[in-house]
Amino acid sequence: MTPSIRFALLLALLPLCGASAGAYALDCNKAATQADMNGCAGQDLSQADAELNATYLAYRAKLRPAQQNQIRDVQLAWLKYRDLSCRFESSNAAGGSAGGMVLQNCLADKTRQRTRELQALSGCPEGDLACVR
Repeated sequence: MTPSIRFALLLALLPLCGASAGAYALDCNKAATQADMNGCAGQDLSQADAELNATYLAYRAKLRPAQQNQIRDVQLAWLKYRDLSCRFESSNAAGGSAGGMVLQNCLADKTRQRTRELQALSGCPEGDLACVR
């Protein structure tokens, strides 16, 4: 399996890693228990991951093959950074009932930030040498 196929599979499976909402959608406006709040955090992370994946794939498709390989490597490194950073940032809550929620909220926040970064790169004006097109 080529590295780009493995990466595409990884991106496709990411939403499943953080989802703890089960097979049903929660009404997160009415989440009252920690289990519901954890589930809502999982749903939020799944949505953020889906948006990032779509943004990444659309941007990557615009690039030359060598740049596609570079952005793949960047994205893999970013995923590792995100995961390690959020594990550290949520370490005070680890093992507690809110630990999953705190971790997933961090992951979702960083994922939305990365989506904005890729959108900015994708939308840079022609001739801007600081942007990769």
